Amino acid sequence: MNGRKNSSNGDRARRGSAPGTIVDRAKGVRASHGGRFHVDFLYEDDELIAVDKPSGLPTISPEGSRSKSLYDIVTAHIQKRNPKGRAAVVQRLDRDTSGVIVFAKSARAKAALMSTWNESVDERTYVALVEGSLPSPEGVLDTWLSEVDPYRVRQAPAGTKGALRAITRYRILGEGDGFSLVELSLETGRRHQIRVQLAEAGCPVAGDERYGSRRDPLGRLGLHAVVIALKRPSDGEVVRIESPAPPEFTAALRGTPGNRPASQRSARGSTEPGDPRSSRSSVPKGSRPPAGRGPAGESARRGASEHRPPVDRSRAWPGGGPAARNERPQTHPGKSSPRYSTPTRRKP
Repeated sequence: MNGRKNSSNGDRARRGSAPGTIVDRAKGVRASHGGRFHVDFLYEDDELIAVDKPSGLPTISPEGSRSKSLYDIVTAHIQKRNPKGRAAVVQRLDRDTSGVIVFAKSARAKAALMSTWNESVDERTYVALVEGSLPSPEGVLDTWLSEVDPYRVRQAPAGTKGALRAITRYRILGEGDGFSLVELSLETGRRHQIRVQLAEAGCPVAGDERYGSRRDPLGRLGLHAVVIALKRPSDGEVVRIESPAPPEFTAALRGTPGNRPASQRSARGSTEPGDPRSSRSSVPKGSRPPAGRGPAGESARRGASEHRPPVDRSRAWPGGGPAARNERPQTHPGKSSPRYSTPTRRKP
């Protein structure tokens, strides 16, 4: 940053061996509490702001929802200095994915990033805790992905109509207790890219019941965004922000007492609103107590209504980026897709 001071705490941004600024969790500018979610602000200048997103907090809230989102927390932070300022979303992470995510601080910065996302982003790296072991210590996952419905993506034959090519480079960091810790670098940013590719390779992300995971040692999705490096819109200088993976990821390789099946996850699991699986319970029918009887039933009802975390109906693209969305088939605004519309019969 050529000595430019950080706009939040005045500390000079430190320069790494590679060009650009490196900011890690230990050097974060400040912390903010968004209700029960703790958010670390990792980096901020006049154009960009980067935060460490906790698992379970949506990037933005569903339309019509009053639940707090990361967007709301970042906007409140910006408005402490600029009452008219607002965060601008330029990338998204899945609700249950944690790690570093960047927002623009102005419409001009957002437009510049969105128009040149692929050229502006130099690096997007994740760490995942996965079941099993990949076939080699390092390699490339090169597949085509197609959406099944608004909640699920599948691998498709190359060139399938509507499918998009997805490329991920991986490197195994460690193994143990039936898990592998894997570093993944994105060359494309498709929806659920990492989760689907790992599942198709026989190594689903731990806790990802949607894509076949059977074990949940973390009580959450085992996916964390550790690095993003991108060019500043104004001068093209590379800013590289880091957030190390939570220590529980490595601890799981040594064996975690009480590893539970992914199907027994709590309301903070990977289901999203509208997903048919969200209405099913993992409790066998024969062992389910009668509804409404006793304090346990009352407590369960209160828990379901009061403590269920906010959920994100928006389409989160791992590593995100408008460029990925722009490659998708375009639809006409205001017109419903024939895939989900129901024909109306005219009266005789």
